[in-house]
Amino acid sequence: MAAANNTPRLFPSKHARLLTAALLLQAALFYTLSHGEAVPNPRPLSGFPARIDQWALAKEGVIEREILDVLRADDVLNRVYSNASSGEMANLFVAYFKTQRTGQAPHSPKNCLPGSGWVPSVSEIALLDIPGRAEPIEVNRYIVSRGDESSLVLYWYQTRDRTIASEYKAKIFLVLDSIRYNRSDTAMVRVVVPVREGDTERAAETAGEFVRAFFQPLRAHLPG
Repeated sequence: MAAANNTPRLFPSKHARLLTAALLLQAALFYTLSHGEAVPNPRPLSGFPARIDQWALAKEGVIEREILDVLRADDVLNRVYSNASSGEMANLFVAYFKTQRTGQAPHSPKNCLPGSGWVPSVSEIALLDIPGRAEPIEVNRYIVSRGDESSLVLYWYQTRDRTIASEYKAKIFLVLDSIRYNRSDTAMVRVVVPVREGDTERAAETAGEFVRAFFQPLRAHLPG
């Protein structure tokens, strides 16, 4: 995993907030005037491979009905994979939304995790090199704790042809893609790796290895 950007993350400026409001109003107008949307019909996430390189499905996660009702995703994947070589474990969660025009939209993990009792101690943007891609992808990286447990969390938003860490940028691209392609589908991708004996660097390496293994298969599984 490449070195993280440790620059403090600030709240958007007044100008940025005004720009966001203008873009969202533009999107609302576009949605109102639109005569329809090109809604993809992707393959079910349940068909995502159970084995990817050295990683194999260890357990299918269970999501409670009340959480699914709040999430309102069109399809969800929640699995724990194990690495045959290292014995490390990693959770992969994907929530896919065919459209965001009806109020359905990904929930940011940075808002959901505290509600589950997890307290973040590190919050930053990290860069990950992905085989076959000229440029690294940007992901959100968190270290969260609950009692004596700690985990490393990576998450990002995956659209038709890009990977986005920033919720702010995701809203801008939502408007642009709606106008250019008449599509608003997206997926939120989250990886959670336990931090063992306080070794956050090892957890980061494990998470990076896992992402590099599943990134292209997942990208091929989602609509192009």
